[in-house]
Amino acid sequence: FDKLVAEGKVADDATINASEWAAKVKAAGTLRVGGVETSTLFSLRNADDNTLRGFDAGLYQLLTRYILGDEKKFELTKVTSDTRESVLTNDTVDAVFATYSINDKRKEVISFAGPYYSSQQAILVAEGNDDIKGLDDLAGKSVAVQSGSTGPEIVAEYAPEAKTQEFSTDEEARSALEQGRVDAYVIDQTMQMGAIVKNPGKYKIVGDPFGPEDPYGVGLPKDSDGVDFVNDFLKQVEDDGTWAKLWKIAIGDRTNLESAPEPPAIGA
Repeated sequence: FDKLVAEGKVADDATINASEWAAKVKAAGTLRVGGVETSTLFSLRNADDNTLRGFDAGLYQLLTRYILGDEKKFELTKVTSDTRESVLTNDTVDAVFATYSINDKRKEVISFAGPYYSSQQAILVAEGNDDIKGLDDLAGKSVAVQSGSTGPEIVAEYAPEAKTQEFSTDEEARSALEQGRVDAYVIDQTMQMGAIVKNPGKYKIVGDPFGPEDPYGVGLPKDSDGVDFVNDFLKQVEDDGTWAKLWKIAIGDRTNLESAPEPPAIGA
């Protein structure tokens, strides 16, 4: 991971100066990122060396290197599903990398670059739960969802007879599952995979992924020219193979998946 990021490209001055957003970051000397520290596959802080690694973490460190020539010159502000828009609208951060699903409601307030990844919803249950085997079994069950995520609306559509309980964070929702306060937890499959990797023998995913394809984007200030700049950066890391290498290190090797998926079309 560290070697891949350290080999990332650095943009020339003309490329930086052509973007007001990138020039502002360069002048400040720091890329202010909204993100998380607890997502096993996407952005997890290592207690031993205090570094952040994962798929999102790799991308924002590569972007930091691309703009500032040093992948360590980023500052992380922790966000939840409920605060991702506000940290952009109040200029606390320059960009949000947080498995951030692109949707029309959010686009009324902020802009997105990408998508750079896509997922669907999945059902997580305790390892010993054999009552819930798929979507149809959620009827009448208590199901945890994360407030501010796309989960509540999707569960309401695909499992209307489920009784949902909203939690502010992924950790709170999984705690409720562990304690038996809910029967299942629905959120993006990639986050569920991360929970299983982090907690072997504690959970399992049941049934097939469901709901619409969930494209992850990079949150940026509304109407920022950073969208074009970040999209060009994403295209480069996809075209030169960095995206696939990062996926293999951060996700594939840890979930026993061999082949990197085809990244979604940027700007779609």
